Amino acid sequence: FRTSSNLAAAYGIAVTLDMTITTVLTFFVVRYGWGYPLALCILATGFFFFVDIMFFGSNLLKLVEGGWFPILIGGLVYTLMMTWKRGRELLNQALQETALGLTDFLESLFIAPPARVPGTAVFLTGEPGIVPNALLHNLKHNKVLHEQNLFVTVRSHETPWIGMDKRLEVESLGHDCWQVMVHYGFKNDVNLPRALAHITGRGIKLDAMSTSYFLSREIVIPTLGAGMAAWRQKLFAQMHHNAGGAAEFLSLPSNAVVELGGKVEI
Repeated sequence: FRTSSNLAAAYGIAVTLDMTITTVLTFFVVRYGWGYPLALCILATGFFFFVDIMFFGSNLLKLVEGGWFPILIGGLVYTLMMTWKRGRELLNQALQETALGLTDFLESLFIAPPARVPGTAVFLTGEPGIVPNALLHNLKHNKVLHEQNLFVTVRSHETPWIGMDKRLEVESLGHDCWQVMVHYGFKNDVNLPRALAHITGRGIKLDAMSTSYFLSREIVIPTLGAGMAAWRQKLFAQMHHNAGGAAEFLSLPSNAVVELGGKVEI
C-alpha cells in the first residue's frame, strides 16, 4: 500500500462493503427465515441499506488508491466458492447418471453370492439407496463380501443439536445388509464410530476391531463442454484433489479405512 492513506482506502471499502452485504443478508433472514411481511422487512433494512450504500459509494472514489485490493480478494474468494459449488453439482450429476439402485443390486448379487469373509464392512454413500462405488470396486478386485455390511449415509441438519435417540435410522435389506442414516446437528461432534456403537441392539453385532470403513474416492477429470469453463474445471479438479477426506471429518480410525475409487469426467 506504501502509504497509510492507501491502506485507509482499502480498509474503508472493505468495511463499508461488509456493512452493505450484512444489511442485504439481514433482509433475507428477516423475510425468508423469520417470515415477516415484505413491507416491514424493507422498512427495517431499507434505511440501513441506503446509509451503507452511500458510504460505500463515497469510498469507491479511492478505488485506485488501494481500494481495489479488498475487492480483488473478495472476487477471488467468490470465484473459488462458486467454482467449488458448481463443480460439486457436476460431480454429483455425473455420479447419479451411473448410479445403481442398492436393493435391486443386492437381489441380483445374491443370486450367485460372492464369498463372505468375517467382520463388518461400513460403506459410506452420499445418497441412501444407491450402490457405493467402493462396493463395486471391492467386488471387482477382491471378489468378497463381509459377513455384515452397513451402507451409511451421514446427514447434517440446520438444527444445532440432535440427540442420540434421533441419531440413527436403520433399515434391514436382508442378507445381513443394512441401510443406516446418521443424523447430526451443526453443533454436534461428528464421530461415526461412536454413533454406530449404539446400533448393536438392533440386530447388528458391531465389533470395532473387525470393522472396516470403505470410502469412495473420485479422481476428477476435466472435459470440454461439461457446464463450466475449462479453467474452472481444472481449478475444481485441483481443489477436489486437495480437499480433506471424509475419514477425518467422520473421525474414522486411520487403520480401519480403505479408500477405493476411480476417475470421473465432468
